[in-house]
This record gives sequence, C-alpha cells and structure tokens, in this order.
Amino acid sequence: MELGRFIAFEGGEGAGKSTQAHLLAEELEERGIRAVVTREPGGTPGAEAIRTLLLEPPGEGWGAPAEALLFAAARADHVARLIRPQLETGAWVICDRYLDSSRAYQGAAGELGDDAIRALHAVGSGGLLPDLTIVLDAPPTAVAARLAARDGGVADAIGGRDAEYHERVAAAFRAFAMAEPQRFARIDGTGSAGDVAARVWQAVERLC
Repeated sequence: MELGRFIAFEGGEGAGKSTQAHLLAEELEERGIRAVVTREPGGTPGAEAIRTLLLEPPGEGWGAPAEALLFAAARADHVARLIRPQLETGAWVICDRYLDSSRAYQGAAGELGDDAIRALHAVGSGGLLPDLTIVLDAPPTAVAARLAARDGGVADAIGGRDAEYHERVAAAFRAFAMAEPQRFARIDGTGSAGDVAARVWQAVERLC
C-alpha cells in the first residue's frame, strides 16, 4: 500500500493553523482522500497528558531545556502511535504544529539552538519530517484580533509570553521557509478562511 502524505501547519499564535488544518482535511475528503487531523503537543493520550504539563505548568513552569524535552517526548509518542501508523494505512496526516514549532519556540526564541532540537527529534521520532510544511503568515493586527476572539484575553503559558519572544518565533518561521523552499510553503494568512484555504490548496495539490 502506498504511504499517505504528511502535512504540518506552522506559524505563530493566532495564525489560523487549526482552522486551515480542518478545512484542508475537508477538501481532501471531498476528493476521496482519507485525512486525519491531529495536533502538537497532543494527538495521543500520553502526548495530551504532556500538553497539559506544558500549557498549564506546575510551580514556576519549565525552563527552555525541560520544555524542549517534554515536547520531544510528546512528539515521539505521537509519531509512534498515530502519525506513522496512519501514514502506513495510506491516510494523509494533517498536523497542527510539529517539529518546526520546537525549532522556532525552543530552538530560536528559547535560544537552545537548532542542532539541539534536531538531535532530540532524531532520537525521539526517527527524524520524521512532513512532506510539506505550510507556514501561515499574518500581520500582528490580524493576529491580535483572532487571539482576542479565540482566547478572550486568557493565554496559556507559552502563548502568554511577551511580544519580543513571539516576534523571534515569527522571524524563525520565515527563515525556515526561506532556507528550505522544497519542504515549506509560506502562505499569506490574511483574508477570509476560504481565501486562505484556496491558497493552501494551491500549495498542497501538487502532492495529490
């Protein structure tokens, strides 16, 4: 059986990743392609438990090294128990965040460096990379409006970090897309959800 395709959505807080992941899955299903939508951290019972630890941390929270290790552990379980098995059935897996979020948040903004994050990924998840990583890029004003509507001013431990941190994250995603254009597609995240979905499909349809 032919392996399915693996697509990840990346971008900063409020970029529209979750919405676009589900819209893409709907488009694929309409074309007769089975699609599984998942998320990181999460996607399996073990990874969802780690998600709670990360987004609602105990005590004073985690430093960047501990945070990176927790993300890597969640991803290892996710890859072993959901992503690889689904790909092997021929399904397309669409993931809301994956490795490049760790590279941007802990590697770049958290200053652990890219080599450390990639090394953890090689050990924990066998270095599995998406066939296509879609980076949704939207201006701060649009993102702020989406976050206000989504969160009502209440953010989790990572989303609530200061603007400078999130600016470093956004810059890292842009740099990744420029450095590896064969693996990334940088998509304008402005406009209606339907407008953005049409741009996403233009990037994805070549994989069909």
